[in-house]
Amino acid sequence: MRLTTAQALVRFLAAQWTERDGVEQRLIEGCFGIFGHGNVAGIGQALAEQGAGLDDALPYYLARNEQAMVHTAVAYARTRDRLATFACTTSIGPGATNLVTGAALATINRLPVLLLPGDVFATRAAGTVLQELEDPRSHDVTVNDCLRPVSRFFDRIDRPEQLPAALMAAMRVLSDPAETGAVTLALPQDVQAEAADWPEELFARRVWHVARPVPEPAALERAVRMLRASRRPLIVAGGGVKYSGACADLLEFAVRHGVPVAETQAGKGAVPYDHPCAAGAIGHTGTAAAVALARDADLVIGVGTRYTDFTTASRTLFGGARFLNVNVAAFDAAKHAGEMLVADARQALRALDPGDWCADPAWTGRAQELARGWQRVTDTAYAGQELTQPVLLGLVNAAARGGVVVNAAGSMPGDLHRLWRADDPGQYHVEYGYSCMGYEIAGGLGVKLAAPEREVFVLVGDGSYLMMAQEIATAAQEGVKLVVVLVDNGGFASIGALSEAVGAARLGTAYRSRGGSGHLDGDPLPTDLALNAASLGADVLTAADPGSFRQALEKAVAATRTTVIHATTVPGGGPAAQAWWDVPVAEVSGLAPVRAARERYAAAKRDQRLYL
Repeated sequence: MRLTTAQALVRFLAAQWTERDGVEQRLIEGCFGIFGHGNVAGIGQALAEQGAGLDDALPYYLARNEQAMVHTAVAYARTRDRLATFACTTSIGPGATNLVTGAALATINRLPVLLLPGDVFATRAAGTVLQELEDPRSHDVTVNDCLRPVSRFFDRIDRPEQLPAALMAAMRVLSDPAETGAVTLALPQDVQAEAADWPEELFARRVWHVARPVPEPAALERAVRMLRASRRPLIVAGGGVKYSGACADLLEFAVRHGVPVAETQAGKGAVPYDHPCAAGAIGHTGTAAAVALARDADLVIGVGTRYTDFTTASRTLFGGARFLNVNVAAFDAAKHAGEMLVADARQALRALDPGDWCADPAWTGRAQELARGWQRVTDTAYAGQELTQPVLLGLVNAAARGGVVVNAAGSMPGDLHRLWRADDPGQYHVEYGYSCMGYEIAGGLGVKLAAPEREVFVLVGDGSYLMMAQEIATAAQEGVKLVVVLVDNGGFASIGALSEAVGAARLGTAYRSRGGSGHLDGDPLPTDLALNAASLGADVLTAADPGSFRQALEKAVAATRTTVIHATTVPGGGPAAQAWWDVPVAEVSGLAPVRAARERYAAAKRDQRLYL
């Protein structure tokens, strides 16, 4: 059949499905887009025309910012356990480069998203076009090349004939748990509109099987020997446990063998917070219980984790432990010189059978005692007469049973990781691989699109809100209801505290006018965030104390439209970090506090391990 390249692309995407364990779903659920001269006559025209004769069209969604629409697609993919995602189309120039941050977030978090940026004329007949980067070294360099290092697969379609091979490669990467991330197909604007003859089989319904790789027998034997030699094992559950649907298998393994389970940010909720095996959050943002166990463990069993620096306290946390790493990706399984068990998490846990081996009962008992102690710490943090951030989180936690909490940056990820009581694997959605300010509202929209039956609670600080709030308008347009808790503390609270700790004196972290001193230390800025949220289409409530915030939450949950609760909090954080994080301190300074911080930094560095 004769179609333009863009029409063929849209028709192909609408026919792609994934299947795992016999359950099928669409791989590309729809297309987010903002149109300009680089894609309106190609993909825009194809999306507008597709209703003619097509039973299974590709739904189109209008976004307000290109980075935000990638965040929405990524949050959708995470909620769907990486089995479904969205495409995102942009024009050339700034629309395309706005994708870069979202692409980096997707690839770092191992989450699939399809990016379709427009590109300059492949024929070059028009000469330099609007928004084209002119590189004197080569005519084949465009701004889209900045997407190469943050994409798991990148291709530029300079001829229609190249499209089928590129599409097949793109779908393979999107549907492969070990390879997935951002996939970019750069589409020159003239090629999008160019027609070609396409074989009908290109548009046939295609199902991509998502495999569950099984562990190698020899690797299983090595893993069993490591387990049986261990007396103080600790499981570190990462996001791969949830993506694999392996939470029940993990819990069964932990109970049978008496192994405590600590959780990364992505893995939080894999085990119910009040289960006897639950040790809580691990790492720099972890609980005192999990950190103490990590320091004394003789074997760390990492399941579906990529061991970020927060998880490992910048490689200072795990003492002399050995590592057994279960991961679908060999790249992550090899970390920390660990024994590699490359397999799907569920398949590996079902195959890993050390017989009657159990952890030392004293170790299991100690883990349970430490976990109970941390629950008392959480009770204290959640209680209070003023609206501190931990008190606010406790009130949201109580209201969010069966719902989903969404967050990404600032001081809240740390407090959430340590304090949030997750009942089920889907309740906790904190993007902490890239920790991207501005992810929260766009990500909340993606979560709600993927799980419309759940109440979605977006927690966003004023700093993140001012970076990217406009997808409130998209939620209003689509009739999607979110509960957005906007925490207003007058600036960048988290980085302000860190700035003070390393001697930067909170420079640039408060929303204040320039004072007489010449610094930004004057009056608070007259920014009205509540009015801003209302202008984007949300209902707005305000709160400044626990009682009014509780009432606002009740109203927001009962509402049928997106509701923003503008909450003014008072200083007062939760429990301090239980483990170190490597943030360098100036080696020389005239300030005594900085010199003291440098001495502490140098002492902590001595505990870092190379894992050779």
